[in-house]
Amino acid sequence: MFFVRTPSERDLPEINRLLVTTWHATYDGFFGADKVREITENWHSVPALKARLARKDAEFVVADDGKRLGGMGFAALAKDGAATVVLSHLYVLPEFQRQGIGRAMFAELETCFPDAKKVRVEVAAQNAGAIAFYYAHGFERIRVETDEDPALGSIWVMEKPLIGV
Repeated sequence: MFFVRTPSERDLPEINRLLVTTWHATYDGFFGADKVREITENWHSVPALKARLARKDAEFVVADDGKRLGGMGFAALAKDGAATVVLSHLYVLPEFQRQGIGRAMFAELETCFPDAKKVRVEVAAQNAGAIAFYYAHGFERIRVETDEDPALGSIWVMEKPLIGV
């Protein structure tokens, strides 16, 4: 059984491995293994994770069963000051998906920002599993954008109100 907790710096190498594994399992078929490797080396490196861990306007969680980490999540206040939380990471290792781990981490994250009015997430249009997850948790698609990197294609921007959470 997994429980949700705040990670420490010593968890960062395992979080990096979790993200590399999850990203390759999810995105290799869409973007190719080389592109996924490039992204994970940049976005999910231990130094990048350490910077997220240090942010004061954010929450970082992991799902831990005492032996290994099964998932991770990260959300931060938007820079625009619009009382919006941006959920930039919510990943569960493939072997633990559809067991409630993502739901538990999201439930924790959405309660950590009492003044926020909404939560926003960007999802690769090809990631049907993530899109279904977010719809099931009250998100609606508000627009479709094209990623800065044309190799990544379309991005769904989805939002959920947080009033009364």
